[in-house]
Amino acid sequence: MKYNANEPANIAAVIVCAGKGERSGLPYNKILHLIGRKTVLEKSVDVFLRTRVNHITVVTSPDDISAVRDIASAYDDITVVVGGDTRAQSVYLGLQAYPCDIVLIHDGARPYVSEDIIERAIDSAIEYGSGIAAVPCVDTVKRVQYGKAHSLPRAELFNAQTPQAFRYSEISDAYSRADGVFTDDAEVYESAGYTPRLIKGSYDNKKLTTPADFISPAKSSRIGIGFDLHRLVEGRKLILGGVTIDYRLGLLGHSDADVLTHAIMDALLSAADLPDIGVLFPDTDDKYLGISSITLLKQVLGEVERKGYIIGNISAVVIAQSPKLAPVIPDIRRSLADALNIEINQINVSATTTEKLGLIGESNAIAANASCILTENTDGKH
Repeated sequence: MKYNANEPANIAAVIVCAGKGERSGLPYNKILHLIGRKTVLEKSVDVFLRTRVNHITVVTSPDDISAVRDIASAYDDITVVVGGDTRAQSVYLGLQAYPCDIVLIHDGARPYVSEDIIERAIDSAIEYGSGIAAVPCVDTVKRVQYGKAHSLPRAELFNAQTPQAFRYSEISDAYSRADGVFTDDAEVYESAGYTPRLIKGSYDNKKLTTPADFISPAKSSRIGIGFDLHRLVEGRKLILGGVTIDYRLGLLGHSDADVLTHAIMDALLSAADLPDIGVLFPDTDDKYLGISSITLLKQVLGEVERKGYIIGNISAVVIAQSPKLAPVIPDIRRSLADALNIEINQINVSATTTEKLGLIGESNAIAANASCILTENTDGKH
C-alpha cells in the first residue's frame, strides 16, 4: 500500500442508510438485518473502523433513528444524523455533520466491503482527489433507441460501487451545488467540474438489494497445525494453557515455556498464513524473557482477526508421561477459551503418554500438538 508523506490525519466516512429498502422484501430496513451475529450496518461499520478512518457518520431515516442510535452506542466516534428525501440530500447532511480532510461515502447495504478497497480509495483520494471503487462490466450492455438495440463497448464499461472517497472540500462543494437527480457520488463530483478516478473494487462487494442477496455466502475455511516440545527441568513452574500445575519440574524456555499454548499459537498462525512464533516472538529478544504465553496468545488472536478470520474450533493434545493432566484439563480449556474470547466448546484439550518411550516417556520433556479451523469473519465478530 502506498502512503503519502503529507497524508491528512483526519479521515472520515459517511455511511448512508436512510432508504427504506423496499425491494429487499424485508418488513424492516435491510441495514438492521442480521448476518450471523451482527446487523448489516454493524458489519459495514466494523470494516471501516479497522482502517485509517477515525470517525463515521451514519445517515438514517426518522423511522430507524432509535435502532441505529442503539447500534452506534456500542462504538466510539460515530455520529448519527437523519437523512433527507433523496440520497443526495442524505449524503449532503452527512457531509455537513463532520468536516474532515478525506471522506469516504459508502452504502450501508454493502457489508462485504474489504479493508483493502477502503485503504486504496483513501490513497487515491489523497493523491488524485477521488477514489471510486468499480469493477468491469461482465455482461454485454445494450442501449435501446427507438426500439433498436445497440451494443456498448464492454471493455470501456464499469459498474461503480462504494466506498467512493474524495477530498472533503471538493465533494462538499460539489454537493452544495448539486441540482438534479444523481445515481452516485461520482456523478455529483463530475457535475461540479471535478474528475472522478476509479480504483479496483471487488465483485464480492455487492449491494444487498433483493431477497436473493440476503442468502449468506459460504464461508471459506483454513486449517492450521502446530507442534512444540520443551524439556522438563528443576526450578521452573509447569504452566500449560495458562494454568500453573503443581509438579516438581517445569518447562525450560525463553518465555514461560507453555508448550500447549505455543502449539495452539502456531496452529492459528499457520492457518492465517502468518509467520510462526519463532519469527514473531524470537527468543533473542529480552522483552519476551519470562513473558506469559497467554499474553502472546492474545497478540496472535489480534493478528488473526486483522487478517479477517475468526476461530471455528481448536483441538489440542498434550503428550506427557507425567504429571497426570486429566484433573486440570477443564481449567486449561477455560483458560484458553477466555484468552481467545471463544466458547469452551470451541476448544478441546486431551492428554496422552508415549508409553514410557523416548525423552517424553522418561519424563524429561512435554510436547503438544494442536490443530485449528479458521473461518472468514463474515459475522463481523471480534
